[in-house]
Amino acid sequence: MNKNNSLVTFAGNPVTLVGDQVKVGEIAPDFTVLRNDLTPAKLSDFKGKKVVIAVYPSIDTGVCQAQNRKFNEEATKLDNTVVLSISCDLPFAQGRFCAAEGLNNIVTLSDHKDVDFGTKYGFLVEELRLLARGTVVVNEEGVITFVEYVPEITNEPNYEAAIEVL
Repeated sequence: MNKNNSLVTFAGNPVTLVGDQVKVGEIAPDFTVLRNDLTPAKLSDFKGKKVVIAVYPSIDTGVCQAQNRKFNEEATKLDNTVVLSISCDLPFAQGRFCAAEGLNNIVTLSDHKDVDFGTKYGFLVEELRLLARGTVVVNEEGVITFVEYVPEITNEPNYEAAIEVL
C-alpha cells in the first residue's frame, strides 16, 4: 500500500497518509463504512446523487465540530446532493454529537472498523489511525470533481471551493 509523508501535517509535524490519493477526473472508488446503527453503507448506495465526502479526524475536536456544522448548513442549499461525514470515530459518538447539535442534513459514517474509505482514498493517518481532514466531491456519474487534502489537519477545509464545483 502506498504511503505519503509529504502531503499533510498535524500540529506542524508531518504524518504518513496510507493509500492512494484520489484525483479529479477519476471514478470514485466504492467503499464500505458503518452507519450509526452499525449497518454497512457504501458510496454506491448514493448513486445518481452528487456526493460531498467531508473527512475529519474526530468529532470530539472543535475544528471537526465546526466542519460538520458548516456542511450540515450547506447541505440544506444543495439539490440532489448528500453530504457524507466520515471519520474513524465510533458511530455512537457521531450520532450523539449530531443529535445534541440538531445536525440532520448530513449522514455521519464511521470508518473505524476496516478503514476501507481511508485506505482507498489515501486519508488514513498511519501514526494515529485517524483520517486526515479533507473533502471529496463526486458527481452523479460517480466521477470525482473536487479533492482537498487539507495541508494542516488542525485547519478547516476550503468549504467555498468544494461547494462551488457543485
